[in-house]
This record gives sequence, structure tokens and C-alpha cells, in this order.
Amino acid sequence: MDADATDPSPARSIRLSEETMRALEERIRGTGFDSVDAFVEFVLARLLEQPGEGTFSEEDERNLKERLRSLGYID
Repeated sequence: MDADATDPSPARSIRLSEETMRALEERIRGTGFDSVDAFVEFVLARLLEQPGEGTFSEEDERNLKERLRSLGYID
């Protein structure tokens, strides 16, 4: 995701599978979102606004690491 000249906050990139990108492109078709980047940022910002536990249990963390490892994101 590139930083917009009018947006003072720096931008960072994330990688999504081609399958996920196609699904997101289909999801935003006909909406007010002009890009997948804009939609993903909107959704993640809304998730961060929701109150939550804020921490993972040891089991949650173990499951997350196992999933990320199976997807090749971590060794």
C-alpha cells in the first residue's frame, strides 16, 4: 500500500494470496471503496476499535503460530 501525498501517516505493505485478493476485489465491486487497500485498511481500523481481550491465550498464540507456519509465513 503506497502512502497518499495527502495522508501524513507512513504506509506499510502486507502480502495477501492471489485467491484472497480476487475475493476482496469481488467483495468491493460496486461499493464506495476504490481499492482493496482502502477496504482492508477500513476493516482493520474497525476491528481495532472494538473492545477485546487485547491478548492471546497461550493456546491461541500456539494455534496462530501453527497456522502461520503452515502458510509459510514463519519457519
